[in-house]
This record gives sequence, C-alpha cells and structure tokens, in this order.
Amino acid sequence: MQETFKSGFVAILGRPNVGKSSIMNRLVGEKVAIVSDKAQTTRMKALGVCHREDCQIVFVDTPGIHRPRTKLGEFMVKAATDAKDGVDAIMVVVDASFIGKGDVEVMQSVRGERCPKFLVINKTDLVTPEQLMPRLQELDVSGFDQVVSVSARKGTNMDVLFELLKNALPEGPEYFPEDMVTDQPERVLIAEIVREKALRNLRDEIPHGVGVEILAITPLSDNLTEIHLNIYCEKPSHKSVIIGKQGSMIRLIGEQARMDIEKLLGKKVLLKTWVKVREDWRNRKEDLRTLGYEEDT
Repeated sequence: MQETFKSGFVAILGRPNVGKSSIMNRLVGEKVAIVSDKAQTTRMKALGVCHREDCQIVFVDTPGIHRPRTKLGEFMVKAATDAKDGVDAIMVVVDASFIGKGDVEVMQSVRGERCPKFLVINKTDLVTPEQLMPRLQELDVSGFDQVVSVSARKGTNMDVLFELLKNALPEGPEYFPEDMVTDQPERVLIAEIVREKALRNLRDEIPHGVGVEILAITPLSDNLTEIHLNIYCEKPSHKSVIIGKQGSMIRLIGEQARMDIEKLLGKKVLLKTWVKVREDWRNRKEDLRTLGYEEDT
C-alpha cells in the first residue's frame, strides 16, 4: 500500500535577523536564500522547495517585519504580511537571545489564522536553558499548536521541526518538479549573491542602501558566461567605501560573488561590476521596480 503523500505551503514570519532564511536553507537542504548578520537581509518573498519521498514542503521566506522608514521598507513589510494568506501552516521565528515587543506583535498578527501555527525559537545555541526559560514563560503562546526550540546554525532539532510541519500538512500533489528548489529566476539569484557579499563586507549603514541591477548575462561558450551588473548606493561617500582603496573592496565582493555564481551556474564566470550613486533610491518607485522590489502596475 502506497504511503500518503503530503504537500503544502509554509510561511516563515518574524522580525528582521531572527534566522528565517537560515531555517529555510537548512530545511530545504540547499542555500536558496542569502544570509548575513545584518538586519533586513531578505527584501522579497521567495520560495524554497523541500522534496522528500513522502512529502513536498514549499517554504515561503519573507522579509523581517519592522516599522518601515522607506518605500522599500513598505514593500518588504507588505510582502511579509501578504505571505500568510492561503498557506497551509505558519512558522513565527524568534531569536532566543532577545524576545521583545516586535516578536509579540508578529505573534499576535497570526494568532487568528485558521491554519496550524508554530512558534520557532531559533539561535538556542547562543543562550543557556536558564536564560531562555524565563523569556518563554513570559510569552503568550495561546493559538500556537507547538513551540519548538532549534538552532538553524547547528541543525539542532531541525528534524523535529520538519516532522511537525510535515504532519500538519494535508494530502496533496507535488507542486514543483524534483529539480526545482526555488522560484527565484537566475538573474535574481545572481543579484542576491552579489548583495550578500556586499552585506558581509561593508559596515554600518551602507549595506541597507545597496541595490544590485543585472545588466546582461551573456554565454561566451559552453563553460564561460559574462555578467555585467551595477551596484547602486545612495551617497558618493558610500561609493568610495564600496570601491575601497585601489579597488580592494569591490574586488573582494566580486571574487566572493563569482565563486558562488559559478556554483549556481555550473560554469566559469567573468563578472564586470560598476558602482553608481542613485540617491534615495529606496524611496523612488521607478528605482524599486528597476531593482525588482516593486511590481509593475
């Protein structure tokens, strides 16, 4: 007798920098979303597809829910709040080392949803049980089906979380073919890889004003592709930092990005990068559309 096949969509919600993308990458088994230690790394909704013999779970990774200060921030928060519509289950992720008012607000926003809901306490490797327990006791977890403590970085209890999610899903079809692990187009994945390397290497407020535009992807041979792209920033002083002394920073960002892009494409890559100033682009709709953060109307 054939085993029941389960499938469905699981939204991942939470404040910025609680580890939503890390959890999705760990559950999918591949890196399908960029990660960094900077808040608001994820800027748009993205799907990560986990394939197993008895199930297919489609994770909906979302930007961190925060009080937006720019039109980009408004777009990000809307993408996150819209993600919970029509899904089969919801995960709210919180950071074990800090649980605050923002977490409580996210929990409250999903409490009335009819689908199964899970509160996931991530980064438990950063705290002791004695530190964590008082924080959990102060939380109102009513309306949540299960509370799970995990460490996406170390993989702790991720198998437990996966089984809980699988069991919460209905019987259903395979929504995506087995070789598909994300819905993001190649151009978006390349842009996100470059932005991830900028996030990891740049300091202070500069990363939040960085945008990446792919200008051209040109195959030169079966084993070589040339990619032209712009890195946008908001101030001339930021441009100088991104380029670095004698081009050292942009060279480092490009080298790190090229290695990941070559893994993605399975071929050698020539990366041609320009840094340009586009002041206040996060508040201009035409710029947001150019960089893929705003849908055309």
